[in-house]
Amino acid sequence: MGALDGKSAIVTGAGRGIGREEALLLASEGASVVVNDVDEAEATAVVDQIGVAGGTAVVNTGDVSTWAGAETAVGQVIAEYGQLDIVVNNAGILRDAMSFSMSEAEWDAVIAVHMKGHAAMSHFAGMAWRERSKGGEEGVSGRIINTASESGLYGLAGQINYAAAKAGIASMTIVLGRELRKYGVTVNAIAPRARTRMTETVLTGMEAAEGQFDEWDPANIAPVVAWLASPESADITGQVFVVNGDKLHLMSGWERVGRIDNAGERWTIDALTARRGDLFGDRSGKLPPAGFGE
Repeated sequence: MGALDGKSAIVTGAGRGIGREEALLLASEGASVVVNDVDEAEATAVVDQIGVAGGTAVVNTGDVSTWAGAETAVGQVIAEYGQLDIVVNNAGILRDAMSFSMSEAEWDAVIAVHMKGHAAMSHFAGMAWRERSKGGEEGVSGRIINTASESGLYGLAGQINYAAAKAGIASMTIVLGRELRKYGVTVNAIAPRARTRMTETVLTGMEAAEGQFDEWDPANIAPVVAWLASPESADITGQVFVVNGDKLHLMSGWERVGRIDNAGERWTIDALTARRGDLFGDRSGKLPPAGFGE
């Protein structure tokens, strides 16, 4: 018996890397999977691997960064398997550049694939679950697992497009969690650290020695996704987790860290300057740390 027996899922960007490992593990836990990737050959290879292992999967090559592509993808899951249970929003690209060097096309492409892709899939999945719930079906238990990034949580230089999209996805996760919980749907996000095509240049030379645990293996991410997709996490929603190796970090969003008031008077530049020490304390208005700590 698998943790996801009888469930149906779609994983976007599942032809390689983290998405591939997510699709493989969901299938091994009993889910029937739609493997989405714009690269048909790579998606087909994943479907074949699932089939050899005794699982059930089909290919979808739609562009989920469009409303039409997302609608077709969600519709395929329902047509193939009768209903939709799990959406794993994983598809992503990089177009890194400093803000003053970035082209409009580089901005638009990353925002479309990441932020619009997440929003589009969640839109049509949410519609399907809402219709089932409003139609009187009991026990609707949809799952959305989004993919954020520490770049979005900490704001990494050279990735204004990617960081903005990933920060948006973290906020989107909280909004969707609030909107969909009354329909029996949970929405969570992971910020994974793993060796993929997008990170291989950064992680070159950090391979594990033979026989040692490889903390950068993308397969490390999939069990957290499967857990969030399972009935065991039915009470967890609107959360963001950093996943790296054998570590799982629960993250918290914006919090007030300083406050001053002006005794019922409108602020002036001079008054703000005089009170900046009270507002910032030992932070002194400097940039926050870049994160990525243990």
